[in-house]
Amino acid sequence: MKIKLICAILLLAVTLAACGKPSPAPSPEVTAPPTTATAVPSPSLAPTAEPSAEPSAEPNPVAELLRSMSLNEKIYQLFFVRPDALGDAGKTTAERLAARPVGGFVCFRDNIDTAEQITAMLSDLQAFSAIPLFVGVDEEGGRVARVTGRSAVVPEKIPPMATIGKTGDASQAFEVGAKLAGYIVELGFNVDFAPVADLLTNPKNNEIGDRSFGREPALVAEMVAREVAGLRQGGAAATLKHFPGCGSTELDSHDGYSESLRTLEELCAEEFLPFKAGIEAGAEFVMVAHMSAVNVDASGLPSSLSRLMVTDLLRNELGFSGIIITDSMSMGAITERFAPEEAAVLALEAGVDMLLMPEDLEAAARGVREAVATGRLTESRLDESVTRILRAKLGA
Repeated sequence: MKIKLICAILLLAVTLAACGKPSPAPSPEVTAPPTTATAVPSPSLAPTAEPSAEPSAEPNPVAELLRSMSLNEKIYQLFFVRPDALGDAGKTTAERLAARPVGGFVCFRDNIDTAEQITAMLSDLQAFSAIPLFVGVDEEGGRVARVTGRSAVVPEKIPPMATIGKTGDASQAFEVGAKLAGYIVELGFNVDFAPVADLLTNPKNNEIGDRSFGREPALVAEMVAREVAGLRQGGAAATLKHFPGCGSTELDSHDGYSESLRTLEELCAEEFLPFKAGIEAGAEFVMVAHMSAVNVDASGLPSSLSRLMVTDLLRNELGFSGIIITDSMSMGAITERFAPEEAAVLALEAGVDMLLMPEDLEAAARGVREAVATGRLTESRLDESVTRILRAKLGA
């Protein structure tokens, strides 16, 4: 209760302070490049309507699909993996997807050779999956670019977001979002793991560095909101990352343990503002970091495994109703401390909906299956997350 009250008061104070500022001029609408690939309809996370007193005659496709799914199908929908994670190399992709019907695939540079190759690959994956797939890519601009700046895929280079932030012109963030969406949707992707919503509060931080729009909370919040708008206009689902904000750390969570010394008061007054703005702009995903916020959660757990961070603050305090996804579960901050089975269960207990790139997919799925069998997790808890996933995929 104390945590929620502190954060609520600080967020309200910052919001009221911003009310006196002039509203920015609307960004120009940017027409994204034409889409030629067959892709899943852009995810839509509109909240479901409140049940009416009269029974509705309208079918509920999400509820109907959920009722038809086996426990195994529900478990695998929670995972977002690389294409090579399905195992069983001797079987066809269709057979492997039938056995492990994952919720999504993420592609990296080594999965992408040419525009024609990746478009055909993603089209095949969608055709082989009984349930529409999320197909994501880290396409931020700057040094995190899987398709742009490559002559055989998308030749145009997109500058780092620090460059955009320094202009102070949020319409440029909108243009970047619309342009990135146009490129990736044309290739067959429907999720961009962008924008970076971290404030760069520590100049020694290299994990985020020039991936961030900057240090000033109001500026970064405006930039993030406009990039989300551009991505969504272009037909891509946007992902805010890396909650609660990794710009204050010095160690890289890719390599091992990483912590932030920021207090709850500091997070609420600064780091949370870009996430709040992105949520209000309609971001479909929020990615949770693996750094430990030791002055907020005394357990020392990575934020991705912390119920306080995931459920109490992100879900309840910031009011995010979309899909909460972890950062890669194969990063050192997770693998050095937790087995894949335990990490997966802890993330779901914290309130996460999807697990990105577990170190061992089969072990992680087995951990969830065993947790349901022992009662540590309930099937209804899985249903909550699967419902959010299906709602986005079906646009319901």
